[in-house]
Amino acid sequence: MIVCIAEKPSVARDIARILGADRDCGGYLEGGGYQVTWTFGHLCELKAPGDYTPMWQSWSLAQLPMVPPRFGIRLKEDKGVERQFAIIEKLMQAADRIINCGDAGQEGELIQRWVMQKAGARCPVQRLWISSLTEEAIREGFQTLKDQDEYQSLYEAGLCRAIGDWMLGMNATRLYTLKYGSNRQVLSIGRVQTPTLALIVNRQYEIDNFKPETYWVLSTVYRDTTFTAVMEEGDRGFKSEEEGRKALDTIRELPFEVTSVEKKAGKEAPPRLFDLTSLQVECNKKFGYSAEQTLQLIQSLYEKKVATYPRVDTTFLPDDVFPKCPQILANMTPYAGFIQPLTEGGKKLKKSTKFFDNSKVTDHHAIIPTNVPVTSASLTDMEKRVYDLIARRFIGAFYPECKFEQTTIMGEVRSEGLRAGTFDDFIPFRASGKRIIDPAWRVLWERKRPATNADATGNTDNPDSTDNQDNADTTDVQERTLPSFRKGESGPHEPSLTEKQTTPPKPYTEATLLRAMETAGKLVDDDELRDALKENGIGRPSTRAAIIETLFKRNYIRRVRKSLAPTPTGVQLIGLIHEELLKSAELTGIWERKLRQIERHEYDSRTFISELKQMVSDIVLAVMQDNSNRHVGLAQ
Repeated sequence: MIVCIAEKPSVARDIARILGADRDCGGYLEGGGYQVTWTFGHLCELKAPGDYTPMWQSWSLAQLPMVPPRFGIRLKEDKGVERQFAIIEKLMQAADRIINCGDAGQEGELIQRWVMQKAGARCPVQRLWISSLTEEAIREGFQTLKDQDEYQSLYEAGLCRAIGDWMLGMNATRLYTLKYGSNRQVLSIGRVQTPTLALIVNRQYEIDNFKPETYWVLSTVYRDTTFTAVMEEGDRGFKSEEEGRKALDTIRELPFEVTSVEKKAGKEAPPRLFDLTSLQVECNKKFGYSAEQTLQLIQSLYEKKVATYPRVDTTFLPDDVFPKCPQILANMTPYAGFIQPLTEGGKKLKKSTKFFDNSKVTDHHAIIPTNVPVTSASLTDMEKRVYDLIARRFIGAFYPECKFEQTTIMGEVRSEGLRAGTFDDFIPFRASGKRIIDPAWRVLWERKRPATNADATGNTDNPDSTDNQDNADTTDVQERTLPSFRKGESGPHEPSLTEKQTTPPKPYTEATLLRAMETAGKLVDDDELRDALKENGIGRPSTRAAIIETLFKRNYIRRVRKSLAPTPTGVQLIGLIHEELLKSAELTGIWERKLRQIERHEYDSRTFISELKQMVSDIVLAVMQDNSNRHVGLAQ
């Protein structure tokens, strides 16, 4: 008998239906030579400290660091887990072959391997590796099953991650709680959660200690167009009001002259497809959804077979997906008005290397719709919004670039003997504008109805008109058409001086925090640079939402409208930690990179564990030698 084990009952039922296993046997389905069973996510976990030795049962500084000679796993203490595992164990003990049908990722590999180890499975194991739960994908997956040994490095990376989290979390939490907790509360320390908290605390420190600087901006209106004085690089405006007033008074009665008119043609590519982080960022900005909410929504869309695997960190598709795209688009009937221009007259879809690149895809590709049609009744309102974002990005990948014209008008007001700030004899002014020549892919986000009766949400009102208008897909090119100017023309103008102040850094939102976690604290807008920094990001795309939620549960951070702010406890905790390894996003990112290298056979897992043990020992020694008598909740 062949035993298939999935990660959820719903997924097991989908697989069983396709395999012909239609007999419900309580805890598994049987038929056609298959027995299909399931876990409920993590049935097993690493053993608790007290499972290794009674001396680690109670918290004691004298017992730190806790470094088991060999890590073991145990069943979670839950009656339902124990009942389901008993069924799994019985099936696996008698199986001729096992097919691991867990989620196709590092965590899914770890979940199922631990269950098989705990169940004492001895038969050959194969791996089902799919990126969607459609019938077509499942059938293709079963036709191309792989030997489990091909995913050994993926398992080793997941195991190292779990051991790393246990080693640092168990030891550092006990260490800081006993040393600095004043017997009042547990001070939770985590390999990813603490650097993430440090990002929020440090940003709050920058805001609290920010000292605004006043400056004055000189501008003038010529032919109903506002021109702004061009300052030296690094200067926002005049540093004193006196200098600004002098310049204003000097040029008030003098003519304004246009010195150059420059027009440049520009192109803008469609926005990238979504990985999990960029989808969470967009949903937070556009709808105010938390990272955890978005993860749950896209997971639901995946399980409803209308979107591909969500826990991904690439925005590219492999070449073998391209032949399937016409059929996917053909089934997206609510978007027919947008798709028709791509296919009318027998036109073939254009394949762009900005979206299709085998070298940028490892285990899974970007999140896209599947070929399963979406109906209004099949999705919740929140799911419809998320699906709509994914659908439009996918359609946009086949549209041409947006073409626009960038216009820069330079002018000046000249006065011999002018001495105002850095200006000598004349003050240059500039005005810029953009005119969209061909919107191309931007029609997907115009505030108008597609050429159908209803969009994918099943509503006749446009999501873009009812939700937050701050759409990241439409902010890069802002249309501002300037009048026609001619070099050498001149005339009267109306100058003015405006007082302004520098502003502090903005608090993190979940969107900007996710980006900071993705790039080890470096906030960058450029997609290619962000890709390069992803290797050193902290946490996995699938775990970052849970890390943020953990910080809320620990009362280390709180929401202030849409922003995230540290609580006094969170601030004090980061203030206590002097060990940079515990709180530096950059240093934690280096460890994350090593985990990815283990997955690619580029780094030895035993070396990683050895380095981890040394790091934990060094941290324990450093904290134990601290005689400062600092404590959370007490004067420091």
